[in-house]
Amino acid sequence: MARRILWASLALAPATIAVRYVAHPGNVTLFVLAAASLIPLAWLIGDTTEHAAEHTGPGVGGFLNASFGNAPELIIALFAVGDGLPQVVRGSLAGSVISNLLLVFGVTQAVGPEKALDRRSLFAQLGLVGTAVLLFIAPTIVGYTGPPERHAAVVVSIPISAVLLVLYLAVTGRNLHRHRRLQRAEPSEQAWPLPVALGVLAAATGATAFVSEILVHSIDGFAHAVGASEFFIAAVIVAIVGNAAEHGGAVVIARAGKMKLASEIAISSSAQVGLLVVPSVMLLSLFFTHELPLSFRWEELVAMAGATVLAAVTIWDGRTRRWEGMMLIVAYAFVVVGFLAAGNR
Repeated sequence: MARRILWASLALAPATIAVRYVAHPGNVTLFVLAAASLIPLAWLIGDTTEHAAEHTGPGVGGFLNASFGNAPELIIALFAVGDGLPQVVRGSLAGSVISNLLLVFGVTQAVGPEKALDRRSLFAQLGLVGTAVLLFIAPTIVGYTGPPERHAAVVVSIPISAVLLVLYLAVTGRNLHRHRRLQRAEPSEQAWPLPVALGVLAAATGATAFVSEILVHSIDGFAHAVGASEFFIAAVIVAIVGNAAEHGGAVVIARAGKMKLASEIAISSSAQVGLLVVPSVMLLSLFFTHELPLSFRWEELVAMAGATVLAAVTIWDGRTRRWEGMMLIVAYAFVVVGFLAAGNR
């Protein structure tokens, strides 16, 4: 019954797009419609990735889910760069890293069974996130010694972005090779053919990108309605919305008992945001009128570093624990309260 409802609710996405361009409703209405549309799309991405993982194994399957799930974040960030909203871009990307490590990873442990994890793979991904946070310190310092959007911060950000991209491609390529060598997947009879699964993933990701774009453009009106700061909206609401695919997919897969795949989705997604999406957006911004330096706020850097350490602690023994998942969720709640109190820069 639940699956039928989810399949039927996929019609919300084209309906939301049609309403936006035909009826031209208010921003609050568009925000609610877009948020509701992302729920079945997130489920579809998670369900389809589960079929793809039957052919690839959990390591490659988690990489696929993180890749398709992060596509909307990249599109959202580029729209915000084009609109001259650098603080929204940085806040949403930093918030995405934090929410993946604390909220998504925490929820998967809380709702799934206690099982073994692939410590080597997860620690490799967390090492990438930690390296990114360390490299972000340089442009952040430049941003605090003058205007955060000044050209000097952009100049410092360019080589850092290049290093992050090269590092990510090198480590991820090696990690995927290891997964292909160790995990010879034998698909079940119920698994979709891999081309079908990848095709559905691409279509669902495209629809998610369209709906996410609508939601972001309506978020300003929603922010005024609830009276929240731009920083909070970007670092919490936009980040969670951009991560809807990872949230839904990881939860669906964790409830199915596939904890290795669910954990790979959460941790791999944070690494992809930090070392692929962030530097890609920065370098692509050079072709826009408004360039994007990686001059994060100190609140963002501290929260990203703390989330990385906490995630590492929970996977130290190589097993999921429900109480550790709850600990991560509570930590994310503290981050949200801190961002709410921080206000705008």
